Amino acid sequence: MTLQELGWTPELETACAPYREKGWVPARLIRETPINFSAFLGDGEEIDTILCGRLWNAAGMDSDLPAVGDWVAIELGNENQAHVIRAQLPRRSIFSRKMPGNSSQAQVIGTNIDIVTVVTDAGSDFNTRRMERYFALIHRSGAKAVVLLNKSDLFTKKELRQAKEEISALSPEATVHITSALKGEGLKAIKSHLAHGITMCIVGSSGVGKSTLVNQLYGEEWQWTNEVNEITGKGRHTTTTRELVPIPGGGMLIDNPGMREIQMWTDESTLRGSFEDVANLANDCKFADCAHGSDTGCAIREAVQSGGLDPARYESFLNLENEISVLHKRAKKRQMAVERWHKRNHRVRARNLDDRIQLEKDERGDV
Repeated sequence: MTLQELGWTPELETACAPYREKGWVPARLIRETPINFSAFLGDGEEIDTILCGRLWNAAGMDSDLPAVGDWVAIELGNENQAHVIRAQLPRRSIFSRKMPGNSSQAQVIGTNIDIVTVVTDAGSDFNTRRMERYFALIHRSGAKAVVLLNKSDLFTKKELRQAKEEISALSPEATVHITSALKGEGLKAIKSHLAHGITMCIVGSSGVGKSTLVNQLYGEEWQWTNEVNEITGKGRHTTTTRELVPIPGGGMLIDNPGMREIQMWTDESTLRGSFEDVANLANDCKFADCAHGSDTGCAIREAVQSGGLDPARYESFLNLENEISVLHKRAKKRQMAVERWHKRNHRVRARNLDDRIQLEKDERGDV
């Protein structure tokens, strides 16, 4: 497997040139564990590597650290010395969500991704509000959106058609395929998006068939799978680690653990782009700072009352906007805490320097 087949570009070659002069080699990260990374070299060799302390210390937050899909420069070791990641090359795209819980940080799902494929079904997993969140995050990343309505063998044509129409209404630019991972249907359509150098990230809830799709695309049991629970309809396992998988015939897949939370990690501009119809209504509000709640002259609320806007979509818009507002407040609070920490350390270093200077003077007997 060559660098180009892994997604190497002329821009990356230019960025890597100074590191090649040091004897470091380019590689793409394919797996992350709590203690190290796995990476593909240009000859297709897979190695385990660790991150140097300088990159750890230089990262302002966890999302700045290398992640699956990143290109890095590695100083190769030997049987007595570990391979070490010495530099991280520029990212072309970042697909991330807000880290689950109360954190204000981003959790990187994958980097340098061309296509994000959301796997769902037309039954219990189908949720238009969740799909809105996915589309907002995909739009933010700059990747192309593809949706797989999987398990088609379990639903009627009417159910599948209705689900497809609802998804297309949310994001007309998204490509929607009806598939059955169990029967292998629709894999030709999926492969039509893959080629040498193209990276696709697969996301979705647990049990919707992501790992089965990866197995069939890869041509063998790459991910261990088990039977579906007859009561819950969910798979008895999920992918447990994020991993970049090469596909025979060209392309790379990033398979992800099932996502229980799709919390926003985006901005107001991206949000309004995902809700363009609602944002256009907001332009007709009586007041520019309308909160779209009980404010007088709110055009969005009037559209809901007149039947021109789905109440559920209106509620989703408000919830997403509130999430982003809270996220900004948390990020600001964290920034203030970091600034206080840096100021405190600066004072401590200055005080320690004064103490050393005074000690040296005392030892020399200076007055």
